[in-house]
Amino acid sequence: MMENMEFKDVDRTGSIPIYKQLSTSIREKIADGTLAVGAQLPSINILSEELEISKDTVKKAYSLLRKDGLVDSSHGKGFFIAKPKDSSKINVLLLFDKLSPIKQVLFQTFTERVGNRCEFTIKFHNQDTDLLEHYMDETLDRYDYYLISPHFPIDEQTQHRVIKILNRVPNRKLILIDRNLPRLTGNYGSVYQDYNQDIYEALAKEIDRLRDFSMLTVFTVPESLYHTEINSAIKRFCKTYRIKARYIYQITQEDMRPGEVYLILNSQLDTGLKEIVLLARKNGLEIGKDIGIISYNESPLSEILLGGLSTVSSDFEQMGALAAEMVLSGELRKVKCDFKLYRRATF
Repeated sequence: MMENMEFKDVDRTGSIPIYKQLSTSIREKIADGTLAVGAQLPSINILSEELEISKDTVKKAYSLLRKDGLVDSSHGKGFFIAKPKDSSKINVLLLFDKLSPIKQVLFQTFTERVGNRCEFTIKFHNQDTDLLEHYMDETLDRYDYYLISPHFPIDEQTQHRVIKILNRVPNRKLILIDRNLPRLTGNYGSVYQDYNQDIYEALAKEIDRLRDFSMLTVFTVPESLYHTEINSAIKRFCKTYRIKARYIYQITQEDMRPGEVYLILNSQLDTGLKEIVLLARKNGLEIGKDIGIISYNESPLSEILLGGLSTVSSDFEQMGALAAEMVLSGELRKVKCDFKLYRRATF
């Protein structure tokens, strides 16, 4: 906790608001070295009790210091003196839904493109709107750009709340990653894939190869965020091109049939891929010859798995590069990234 704060001289009757007196006192102690980088500040509750002032007054003082980059906060740690930021660099908050191989590809490309011109903070909202709102409360006005992947449940109530929260970020600072939100108006940036159309077009380009198989078996789980959108696009494709298809939510040995191609949409953890490969081997089926496999989302290992795993995927390197270009140039726009079927040994 902070020591030697000496708030006995706070003027409760003067013209200077108490929150400004409080923030000024902290600024002075930072300047003279009394408060070093990382020093813990009292909680809002404790300081309001010690000074016999409202919690809102303390919160306002801390918010002012945080806006100026002098104080930082984090969940579970409270408030502390922040490390001075390099004013010559662009400060970027990357707020992803979760850590995954594709996010790592995107982040690596982004950081390589911006080089040492940016300072980063990365956080994960875990598709939780309460956590998104918490991060907005904690970081608003502290960054030059907010790169956010708006992956949340697509029900009306959740989406309404997400848009309300994102509207707090000035358009000139906001870049959406991996999904566009047409209902969010304004001149913000967006680099995204189209879950309603991309897979339709990618499969259509490989229609001749798909006709070599007797059935397209789609392995998915209803709990995935974009299950409905992606399956709808696949069903439209199959109807248009007269491709026989079936949809399964779990795989058994009886489901493994020669002559079929398996499109795996279930997760980023490749559990479905593992199950299909093991069952194919148990049934004596050669992948790429007796059956085909296509997995959703390209990863750094796709080229070497199974001698070359075929995937349908957005170009996440392009996504990272476009986001970096917007940050460096300050010119925000909405761009749909390339999406295609990477055809390899398994298909």
